Amino acid sequence: MKRTFCFIFLYTGSLLSLQGQIRESFPAHMVKSDTAIISNRSNLISPAASYIGEFASNLSGGKERGTVYLGIINLSAGISLLDFGLWNNGKIYINGALTHGAAPSEKLLGDLQVVSNIEAGNRIYFHELWYKHSIGNAEFTIGLQDLNAEFLISEYADSFINSSFGIPSLISGNIPVPIFPLTSLGITGKFYFSENFIFQAAVYDGSPGSTDSNPHNMNWSLKKDDGALIFTEMQYSTLINNKPGSFKIGGYYHTGLRQNGEEGDFPVTIFNNNYGFYLIADQLIWESKNRSGLGLFAQLAFSPEKINQENYYIGAGFNYTGILSSGGEDVLGLSFAHAGLKKINNNGETTVEFFYKTQLAENIFIQPDIQYIINPSGTDIKLDNSFAMILRFGINL
Repeated sequence: MKRTFCFIFLYTGSLLSLQGQIRESFPAHMVKSDTAIISNRSNLISPAASYIGEFASNLSGGKERGTVYLGIINLSAGISLLDFGLWNNGKIYINGALTHGAAPSEKLLGDLQVVSNIEAGNRIYFHELWYKHSIGNAEFTIGLQDLNAEFLISEYADSFINSSFGIPSLISGNIPVPIFPLTSLGITGKFYFSENFIFQAAVYDGSPGSTDSNPHNMNWSLKKDDGALIFTEMQYSTLINNKPGSFKIGGYYHTGLRQNGEEGDFPVTIFNNNYGFYLIADQLIWESKNRSGLGLFAQLAFSPEKINQENYYIGAGFNYTGILSSGGEDVLGLSFAHAGLKKINNNGETTVEFFYKTQLAENIFIQPDIQYIINPSGTDIKLDNSFAMILRFGINL
């Protein structure tokens, strides 16, 4: 029944995406429907659909040489409750995904930080399903949420493909977190104190489970043994030499996790009271009149060494927008991500990434990407440095 429901959802999302294409082709006030759900109001339903695919190769080192293909279909819809004659300032958001293909880090590279941020195996699942309500200068969200959609966001790190530039491996590796490809229930509050200062906090289910036990992400039970995950983040935006920048400081605390032992009879404590802190900075350094510009970013995260295998993370890099195009439609980036590990005779894992991304058409992009991984640390055996090449493309509807 659950599997059937997922297929129905994805099919419905496809129809909503078709409606979205119609809205893009004609003025919003001219789009009409005979159904009771879709009206001629422009902000009633905001559908979106996208596909990202990539060829990922390991040219040397790692576990083995080879090339694999992977991809993700994403369907989403935002629904304004005001236009249904219900609550003012209320919104429902639905996001479903279909991932497919091999896992390059697991199969070829053996790296800890995960070379591709769409690596998830073959699944059809709910990614997000939540309700958001605005009250004055505050927003409250409840439901199935992706932590990384609100927290730990870096504007200039966003285009890089390695997973650590989305969320540092220190956090996703040390504790269960509700991120791609398995999210969980949560409550988030976001407070806009001024144009420059934002504070947000969230409480999530302490264990999203696993893709084996929760393949469609529809097992939303809350258990005492799962504990709770608490996140807080302060955001400050400012101008430095008339160039915009943003700075974020945050922390997290997990109350603890207990799971059934090998015999499955009695819960075993996995950890208690785990926590950490992070800093993220984005700053535009230079820009021209034709939308070209150079932006820098930095990431720093740390957690107690005595209770975590990975106790610090450092990432930094730059984006140059409009290097070949006159309208800022392409971007070139160079960065590094270092995961500090406490294994004996292990200096941690470092990834250097370089990419170029450009638009082939209004809704189509292509992104060649290379990553050099020093000391791949995702396995228990010593691996040679690996050299990965990725060719990513995407279509947005």
